[in-house]
Amino acid sequence: MEETLLNSVEETLAFGRRLGEAARAGSVIALCGGLGAGKTHLSKGIVAGLGGDPGEVSSPTFSLIQEYRKCRLPVYHFDFYRMDSADEVLAIGWDEYLEAGGVCIVEWADLFPALLPPETAWWQLELTSEGTRKATRTNPP
Repeated sequence: MEETLLNSVEETLAFGRRLGEAARAGSVIALCGGLGAGKTHLSKGIVAGLGGDPGEVSSPTFSLIQEYRKCRLPVYHFDFYRMDSADEVLAIGWDEYLEAGGVCIVEWADLFPALLPPETAWWQLELTSEGTRKATRTNPP
C-alpha cells in the first residue's frame, strides 16, 4: 500500500495536484475518511492538477454533485454521504457520468463501493494523533 503523510493543507493540495495531473479520461478517484479528514482539500488539489481553479471547489454534500468544466477534462465531484441507497446514486445519473469521459471524484465512496468500477483509485484519508493527515492507497472495501 502506498502511504503519504500530509503535514498541512498545502501538502494536501500538492498531493491532490499530482493525482489530478496523472488522471486520464474515465479516471475514478474514491476518497474515504471521516469528517475533517481532508477529502475536499484533496479534491481541490485534484481539480488544480487538471487545470481547474481550486477556489471553485466546495464540498458537494448538499448538492450531491459539482461539475467543473474549466479543466483539461470535465470533473464530476460526488459526495455519497447523504445518499440513502445505491438506487439513489444511480438516479442522479451515476452511470452516465462514468461514461462521460471525464474524471469522477467521489467523497464517501466507501458507502456504495459496488457502484465504482474495478480500476478505481481508492484513497483512505485519516487524521493522525499528531494532527496531520495520512493518505493511504487501499483496495476497495
